[in-house]
Amino acid sequence: MAQVDQFVTVADTVRPTIAARGKPHVVIIGGGFAGLNAAKGLAEAPVKVTVIDRRNHHLFAPLLYQVATAQLSPANIAQPIRSILRKQENANVLLGEVAGIDTQARTVELDSGRILAYDYLVVAVGATHSYFGHDEWAPMAPGLKTIDDATEIRKRILLAFEHAENEPDPRKREAMLTFVVIGGGPTGVELAGAIGEIAGHTLVKEFENIDPRDSRILLLEGLPRILPMFPEALSVDAEKDLAKFGVQVRTNSLVTDIDEHGVNIGDERIDANTVIWAAGVQVSRLTQVLRNLAELDRAGRVPVERELHIAGHPEIFVVGDAASVKTRDGKPVPGVAPAAMQEGKWAAANIVRAVNGHSYTPFRYQDKGSLATIGRHQAVASVKGRNFNGFLAWWMWMVVHVFYLNGLRNRTLVISQWAFSYLSFGRNARLITGEQPKTLEKKS
Repeated sequence: MAQVDQFVTVADTVRPTIAARGKPHVVIIGGGFAGLNAAKGLAEAPVKVTVIDRRNHHLFAPLLYQVATAQLSPANIAQPIRSILRKQENANVLLGEVAGIDTQARTVELDSGRILAYDYLVVAVGATHSYFGHDEWAPMAPGLKTIDDATEIRKRILLAFEHAENEPDPRKREAMLTFVVIGGGPTGVELAGAIGEIAGHTLVKEFENIDPRDSRILLLEGLPRILPMFPEALSVDAEKDLAKFGVQVRTNSLVTDIDEHGVNIGDERIDANTVIWAAGVQVSRLTQVLRNLAELDRAGRVPVERELHIAGHPEIFVVGDAASVKTRDGKPVPGVAPAAMQEGKWAAANIVRAVNGHSYTPFRYQDKGSLATIGRHQAVASVKGRNFNGFLAWWMWMVVHVFYLNGLRNRTLVISQWAFSYLSFGRNARLITGEQPKTLEKKS
């Protein structure tokens, strides 16, 4: 009852402001899974919605690794936010960076200087890479969070083979054909498996001086097993499946240094020209402006009440990667796409309830299960206490990802690309874009 009473009191104080401006204004920061679902959840509500994002597109992040490994093109997994919300009459989209939030005045300031007043604020900013205090590693070991990241990784993977083709020194060539993926979560597993497919199938017979199958692919994980969020049996299955694609899994392996020529694990040196980071994430720095309202956790997440709002501020919701949410039994809600979608919808539903004079309801997370693909015919899945691996899990993974893609066009393109790859073992998006290193230009 205390939370309900508090909400009614706060709501009473803002009603004159809302009445003066007409419909309540809901500002949503972020057009990812959480923000987009919050916006859609308000489509029929008597409110005005403004979605702010620094990029003009919504990205289907679970398939980003397929752009990085030349399976899909960026346009296959991204869609303009304006296009997605074009039929929602109460929604407006702004391209811009949020410079600050004044929680007292209830305003959001953009980097352009524009100031937007809000009645309800939904903070749905995503996450970026965390190098655990070693940000200097970022240029040598790019992470995978944006399309720019994906195309950069794709370029590095493909150039590794091109460089090796032109390198007469066997030792240097070996380093060029060594790929290190740091982090044994789903992203790391999927990246490593895809690189294994490229080396073991896609590029075979395409080079004169090298055999791509000689590539060395290492997946490093600091914990005792990969996929720690999955049941242990599936971690074992995943490691066996990765071995089929030529991936060497090394657990209990903490990276202590990274430079342009490789990585260190304690005193051990691994020479590798291509290193990819998939080990840690941290929330966008924007959440720092809310630190006076709540104590952020180490990753920058904002702790919220069960109703998904900040304690003492029922007008400010935090959802998705930016939120630290607990289930009814006190367990943290995982930072995965299905959870973000559910939180966005729930925040929207609570705003609708508030506008209609009702109290908020606590968020109830529904665990949809966990899926990770390893390669052709190989995946692992844990759904409602049941474990699946191999071909069945692979099909489950494909069906789920196509289902959640935005737009018929994207679904059609992805299915057609997957069909081509399945039949030909090829990858249609093998484009090396951006400026190439001068060393390669001289040798070409």
